[in-house]
Amino acid sequence: MQAILVDDPGDPRLADFTRLTDVSLRTSLEAEHGLFVAEGTKVISRAVQAGYPLRAMLLARSRAGDLAALAGVAGSAPVYVVPDEVAERLTGYRVHRGALASLLRRPLPAVAAVVAAATRIVVLEDLVDHGNVGAIFRCAAALGIDAVVLSPRCADPLYRRAVKVSMGAVFAIPYARMAEWYDGLASLRAAGFALLALTPDAEAIPIAEALGKLARARVGLLFGTEGDGLSSRWLREADEPVRIPMNPAARAAGVDSLNVVAAAAIACNLLRG
Repeated sequence: MQAILVDDPGDPRLADFTRLTDVSLRTSLEAEHGLFVAEGTKVISRAVQAGYPLRAMLLARSRAGDLAALAGVAGSAPVYVVPDEVAERLTGYRVHRGALASLLRRPLPAVAAVVAAATRIVVLEDLVDHGNVGAIFRCAAALGIDAVVLSPRCADPLYRRAVKVSMGAVFAIPYARMAEWYDGLASLRAAGFALLALTPDAEAIPIAEALGKLARARVGLLFGTEGDGLSSRWLREADEPVRIPMNPAARAAGVDSLNVVAAAAIACNLLRG
C-alpha cells in the first residue's frame, strides 16, 4: 500500500469525499457514481469483507498512524493522505475517526429475493433520519432479524451517517427497497408474513400478546416515520396494530411512546422470543 500525499482540497482525485455533510449534494453525487462513503477502519473493513469494492481512501495526516491497520484492507485502491485542515475543508467537518473510504454500491435485490428465506423481518416506512435507519439496522442484526425492507422514500442505509451509526451492521443484514408504496405490503402478505404495525395507540394489543397468539412462523414488524408513525393505509393493511405498553404513570404524564429506535429494539427482542 502506497500513501499519496495531497495538499489541495480541489484535487479531482479527492472528489469522492467532497462536502460529506451536504445531504442533497451527496445523494446526487453518490447516485451518479454508484458509490457510498464509510468511516473508520473497523467499518471500512466490514464493508470490504461484505464484498463492496473499494474505490479510494482518505486519511487526515494526524491519523497517519492508522496506515498499518489499513494495509490489509486497501488492496490496490489509492490511499490519499491530506493535512487535517484540508480534510476539514474538503469534507465539511473535522475528520476525527480516522480513515474515510469510498466504495462501490451493489445492485439491490428485489424484495421477494430478500425475504424468500426469511422468517423475521423489519419493514420501515418513510424514515427520513439516517441515524435512526442505521441504529435500527444495528438492532435488527444484533437481535436475529433476517432482513429489512424499506419503503421507496425511506432514508438510504448506505448514507455515511447511517453506516457510521450502524457500525457496519448495514453490511451484515440483507435489505431491499419496495418498488412502490401503495401496495408495498401486498407481496409480503402473499409470502405468508403476519404484519404487525407498531403504534402508540392505547387501543392496540400489546405486542407480546400478539406474538403469543400468532400461528404463522413468518412475522414482519412495521415501523413508521419519526413523529407521525405509520401511515393510515399501512395501519389498515397490517394484520394487527400492536403497541409496547407504557408505564401508566408515564402515559398519564403524556409519555405515550418510545422513539422508533427504542421501539424497534424492544420489538425485535420480543420477536426473537
